[in-house]
Formats: sequence, structure tokens, C-alpha cells
Amino acid sequence: LGAVRQHGRSLRFASKKLQADRDIVSAAVREDGNALRFASAELRADREMVLAAVHKGRAIKYASAELRADREVVVSAVSKDARAFLYASEELCLDSGVVFAANGSDKSWHDRQFVLAAIGKNGEVLQHASAELRDDKDVVLEA
Repeated sequence: LGAVRQHGRSLRFASKKLQADRDIVSAAVREDGNALRFASAELRADREMVLAAVHKGRAIKYASAELRADREVVVSAVSKDARAFLYASEELCLDSGVVFAANGSDKSWHDRQFVLAAIGKNGEVLQHASAELRDDKDVVLEA
């Protein structure tokens, strides 16, 4: 338990049994949300566990498909890190509330590669891109 409290990703070296242990995984994701990657499938589908993880990293990419389609989970994730938008369900990528939450979370909207990927999911996100990218012909054509 001490190891994952100090270095959440050390969960990768734990046995499958411990990767399925709620207390161990909870400690790991509270230290580093990306430790969710090494949790059992059951815990990656646990709403409470995923909500804890998305507060400490871009962990939504390791969540179950069902939770990547859960609006509260996705809004929580994108409000911490706009790049989580790329892992949200197709339906939620079209949700204006999700897009709005992602808009203010970080500087990702200045990153051409991220904006192009986000536009691939929802062309309307172009409105949230930096002025420079909204003036980029290739980016605008992609939208």
C-alpha cells in the first residue's frame, strides 16, 4: 500500500489480485490518476474510482466505455484536462456542455494537433481553438 501511495503507477507491478483490490487501487489513483490503467476491468468500470482518477490525470482513457459515455465523469475529466475530450464517447463530444467544460480547462486549444483531433470528433469545437488556429486554413477546412 505504501508503494502506490507514493507512486501510483507502481500498481503495474502488483499482482492481479491487488490490481482488483479497491483500497489499493483507490490509493494509487488518488496519487496518480493514470494508475487506473493498471486496475482491474471491474475497477475501471467503477464510477467512484474513475471520478477519483480523473481528478489526478488524463485517466478517462482507461475508463470503461460506459463511463466514457457518462456525462458527469466526462465533464469532470475535461474540466481538469481538455485532452480528455478525445476519449469521451462520440455522443458526449457533441454535447455543448462537455465542449464548454473542456474549453476553459487548459492551453490545449492552442495545440494544433489536439485541435485537429478534437475537430475530428466535433467540428464545432473550432470555436474554442486559439485565434491563431482559427486562422489556419487547414484547421478550418478540417472542421
